[in-house]
Amino acid sequence: MLLNINKPKGITSHDVVDEVRRITGEKRVGHAGTLDPFATGVLVVGVTRETTKLLGALSQDSEKEYEATIELGKESDTGDPEGKITDTGKLRDITKEELLQVLKEFTGTIQQTPPLYSAIKVKGTPAYKRKRRGEEFTLSPRDIVISDITIVEFQPPFIKLRITCSAGTYIRVLAQDIGKKLGTGAYLKELTRTRVGEYLLSDSITLQDLSNKYKIDKIK
Repeated sequence: MLLNINKPKGITSHDVVDEVRRITGEKRVGHAGTLDPFATGVLVVGVTRETTKLLGALSQDSEKEYEATIELGKESDTGDPEGKITDTGKLRDITKEELLQVLKEFTGTIQQTPPLYSAIKVKGTPAYKRKRRGEEFTLSPRDIVISDITIVEFQPPFIKLRITCSAGTYIRVLAQDIGKKLGTGAYLKELTRTRVGEYLLSDSITLQDLSNKYKIDKIK
């Protein structure tokens, strides 16, 4: 069974897996692609051994869509609201046309360097753990595909974008890179994943919905 869960803000993807495990009573539960605690939206969760085997391919092969709110003129050491946020002092007036020109540079197949605060393994240890220990290391850039970036709202210093991309794309890195190109600095303030392959946010269920369904099934 594959579940399309609408992950709420403030909990980890692993927390969602634990909650689904508790609700369903199934031990073998996993998810297809991590969402950070501050992020919300589609988290595909597999229940039972056979289904969890499908998650790796689903995560890697599925196109993803996000709605991202970027704040210009500020930066975060993690690229998102969970890090230390500082004012760059470089905020200036930008036009929508100027932003559109910058966004074109990030459309198509591009190289992106993953953030140091990420789960990518460095000699067997997640990068974020090494970073928090103060270790110095680098991560190699990798090819990603961003097939579309659309401006949803343009109210500087806040810009809301709809982004369609391949697996392995870090939206917080994209936000930082856009800020660098604009010369203002930027960080990812809010993020909602609206689609993973054919799984849509509009079709998702909350953990409470899932809990209620299992309670009803038990009564029946």
